[in-house]
Amino acid sequence: MRVFASLLAISLALSAPAQAAPRRVASLNLCTDELLLALAAPEQIASVTHLAQDVAETPLWRQARRYPRNDGSLLSVVPLRPDLVVTMGGGGRDRLRIAARLGIATLDLPFAGTLVDVEAAVRSLARALGRPAQGAALLRRLAALRTSAPATRLDTIWLGGGGRTVAAGGLEAQWMALAGLRQRSMQGDRVPLETLIARPPAVLLRSDYRQGQYSGAQRWLSHPAARRARASRTLATDGRRWTCMGPLLIPEIERLRRELAR
Repeated sequence: MRVFASLLAISLALSAPAQAAPRRVASLNLCTDELLLALAAPEQIASVTHLAQDVAETPLWRQARRYPRNDGSLLSVVPLRPDLVVTMGGGGRDRLRIAARLGIATLDLPFAGTLVDVEAAVRSLARALGRPAQGAALLRRLAALRTSAPATRLDTIWLGGGGRTVAAGGLEAQWMALAGLRQRSMQGDRVPLETLIARPPAVLLRSDYRQGQYSGAQRWLSHPAARRARASRTLATDGRRWTCMGPLLIPEIERLRRELAR
């Protein structure tokens, strides 16, 4: 039933552009906020989540602050009278039923696990917004990265707060490969401090997500072994762009390529 409801919601949203593009679109998820801000016409955006307006969460926060904010719930956007609500990863059948009873179309995008999934999400939302040209332009930039990806990839460890890293076969690693980086497989997706000392990577890709925050995760990064990791190169990366692993990573991968070419 959940699958059927999701498919029904998507079909409702995608049928709208054939008649008329939605005029008031609300997003209930940070990742759909970012997609909406990248693809929609400014006058189409009715609301984004409070996370999209947080400087610590996304580089699009200035753009997001032009619009009313919501708390991620359907009820918080109903007074804004949206004609399309976009979310990601499911929101339960109750949300879909309420939206249907109110005559609000919904588009529930799946979480991306591959670059192909990212492309599919861009196409789906661009089509639902009645803006396929904007989606195609974004996809051309991604296609250019994929066709020009370096053949040689450097041994790399993506390092975040608390020693967190990413899966060698995951979406993050697929983005890294476009920059010429090969994510090293790490047990439990964690980086032991001993590894940084005894087997440092050729490139340490260090996330700056919430760098100034006082937390256990940031204290780990301040450990002398982490600060003095003997990688041949340490590159900082904007950790906010890796949260959703969507098109916001396109300019970051382009930047990393330039850094590695120096």
